[in-house]
Amino acid sequence: MDDPQEAWLPLTESRNGNVATAVFHLLSSGIGIQALLLPVAFATLGWVWGAISLSLAFTWQLYTIWTLVQLHEPIPGIRTRYSRYLQLAIAAFGPKLGKLLAIFPVMYLSGSTCIMLIIKGAGVMELLFKLMCEGGATCDAKSLTGAEWFLVFTCMAIALAQRPNLNSIAGFSLVGAMSAIGYCTLIWALPISKDRPSGVSYDSREGGSTMAGMFDVLNAIGIIVLAFRGHNLVLEIQGTLPSSLTNPSKRTMWRGVSVSYIMIAMCQFPLAIAGFWAYGNKIPSNGGMLTAFMQFHGHDTSRFAKGLVYLLVVINCLSSFQIYAMPVFDNLEFRYISMKNRRCPWWVRIGFRLFFGGLAFFIAVALPFLPSLAPLVGGITLPLTLAYPCFMWILIKKPHQKGHDALWCLNLGLGCLGIVLSVLLVVAAAWNLAIKGLHASFFKPL
Repeated sequence: MDDPQEAWLPLTESRNGNVATAVFHLLSSGIGIQALLLPVAFATLGWVWGAISLSLAFTWQLYTIWTLVQLHEPIPGIRTRYSRYLQLAIAAFGPKLGKLLAIFPVMYLSGSTCIMLIIKGAGVMELLFKLMCEGGATCDAKSLTGAEWFLVFTCMAIALAQRPNLNSIAGFSLVGAMSAIGYCTLIWALPISKDRPSGVSYDSREGGSTMAGMFDVLNAIGIIVLAFRGHNLVLEIQGTLPSSLTNPSKRTMWRGVSVSYIMIAMCQFPLAIAGFWAYGNKIPSNGGMLTAFMQFHGHDTSRFAKGLVYLLVVINCLSSFQIYAMPVFDNLEFRYISMKNRRCPWWVRIGFRLFFGGLAFFIAVALPFLPSLAPLVGGITLPLTLAYPCFMWILIKKPHQKGHDALWCLNLGLGCLGIVLSVLLVVAAAWNLAIKGLHASFFKPL
């Protein structure tokens, strides 16, 4: 049976969700600004291998989502629900190993994602401001500093973050989903409606040596697999859905996953293909489609269209902040409830949100280069997406004991391959940092 304290925590306080709210949450958490880098991966891999890699990554991560959905309530008739990734990891791997494997990836994918949303969202807010005041010396004089833009974004995000539980932010997730679909569509539809830059080539980028070329390929694969996000929130989203013996939550959740990932595919595949068609090897490695569009087509695009793209990115960052921050709020309130054995008062709940907002703002200002480390740390957390769900399926479902040897082999193979891929991506990211260097500017946000 569920722990009675579940009804006091933000993630599970309300279990009145439905297919629509699940779709909103999955889209808001699943589509992010990192998808704008997909054409950069195609520039290294080329048309064929880029399309193959994107298709395989999409299928693989969709399978692991299906696995997580099934494991949310693993034993029919026994009302045990794993509404947090860490709970499922502890149930599968044991208390010590489960915490060791899952705590860092889960906290990174929640807290650090919020920090990077502050950095990216504030940066785009500044671009939107400069576009609205038409640039120039007067505009620069009126503009805020980098830290002040971070503060503006953080204050807006925390002001919106006062909703009590995950179900109550479904409206924010709907806005986040619509804005993500909007800017992903505009950012590829606008370039293909215009002339391509002269000298566009579709030849794969070659590294300076065999070793450099191999690491470039691995970094491109990393861009593709890290474009799919939100696995750390799948169980949490499913935890907002009602469940019964006749209608278990996995049915409702899988309908939501099916709808949302059809829409995610309709955003990311055209973005990758049309983006590479429009810019080829000219697409910048930093910034991807957003930088390329403004660099090559900003001069012949209306201010309204450019401003709309910027505005949709900012809205999506603010909305995504809400759902990625919710596991952090849940963890903070869990500590309070464990000590006091009573529901968290409203003023303590507000205090926790203000504390997290202040901490995220401080880290964003102190480490404004954090997005440069995303491929490295993303490779470290990759098993949470591609490997751990497969291993947890084996340990909890024990398919080999039920005559399902093929399913056992499939999960074991995918899990091991996910660990190997994680190691390779970490090595490639470290190599890239060693060659290009890390431009660390502590407490100097641009």
